[in-house]
Amino acid sequence: MAYEEKTRSAGKPHHVIMEERSKLSVTGVEDVPSFDEDQIVMRTAQGSLIVRGSNLHIGKLTLDSGEVAIDGLVNELCYEENAPSGGFWSRLFG
Repeated sequence: MAYEEKTRSAGKPHHVIMEERSKLSVTGVEDVPSFDEDQIVMRTAQGSLIVRGSNLHIGKLTLDSGEVAIDGLVNELCYEENAPSGGFWSRLFG
C-alpha cells in the first residue's frame, strides 16, 4: 500500500482552493470526463474528484497545466479511487 501512495503522489501537484462556496480552483487535473450544471467529474493526480452543486460553470480549463476554475454554488466535494483498468471480468474478479 505504501508503494501505491508514493506512486500516486509522484504526479502533478494537486490543490483545491474554495472561496465562499462560489469559486473553486483545482490543480493537478488530468481530465474532465463529464460535467453539467449540477455535477462536474474530474480525474486528478489523487483520484476522481466529483463536485456537486447548482449552476456550476467551468470558467477555465487548461489540461496542459492541469488547472480548472469553477463558478457556482458548491454543495459537495467527493473523492473516489480511480477505477481499475481492464474489462468487466477483470474488474469483477481482479
